[in-house]
Amino acid sequence: MAINLQKGQRISLEKSNGSKLQQVCVGINWGAIQKKGLFGTKKEAVDLDGSCALFNENKQVVDVVYFRNLRSRDHAVVHSGDDLTGDLNGDDGLDNEVISVDLSRLDPSVTSVAFFLNSFQGHDFAIVPFASIRIYEGTPSRVNEVFATYNIAGDTNFAGHVTMVMGIFYKRNGEWKFNPIGEPTRDRDVEQTVKTIQNGYL
Repeated sequence: MAINLQKGQRISLEKSNGSKLQQVCVGINWGAIQKKGLFGTKKEAVDLDGSCALFNENKQVVDVVYFRNLRSRDHAVVHSGDDLTGDLNGDDGLDNEVISVDLSRLDPSVTSVAFFLNSFQGHDFAIVPFASIRIYEGTPSRVNEVFATYNIAGDTNFAGHVTMVMGIFYKRNGEWKFNPIGEPTRDRDVEQTVKTIQNGYL
């Protein structure tokens, strides 16, 4: 049974049978904007970019996986590709972008894997109808077991922002855990967001 994560709630990456997760996916799902006009409803595409940054114990950047770099150098992190529109016809229940992580293949120096969203076209998060993250065991095309979900739709804290830190995998005493952050930042692009995470969230 999935755990509904709340901001600040840290959890171990453990399956329902007690074994540790090694291969997980982070799926990001969001919707296009519906605008009402004189001649009906108009759909406006939303290009959100899911990304992740890998850091070592000294908070130094080891690698960044995003729409221009879809695979980490150690091949442990893989991005499904850039979705330029979001769900145009309402929430279809499927992830628009998926980042796959094989924890067992990560470079040994990596102690944190941070996930974040940037609005490429500068759409205010307040007008995006829904946006959520989920963690599950499986592949981008197959969900074996949903481990946790974190929904951020309708949170007024995101109004006026175009970037948010979704959550961070971090290793403590050889064990991987997850911290759902769910906080907006003042950044405008991937590079700025990586620096913000580096300086304030690790």
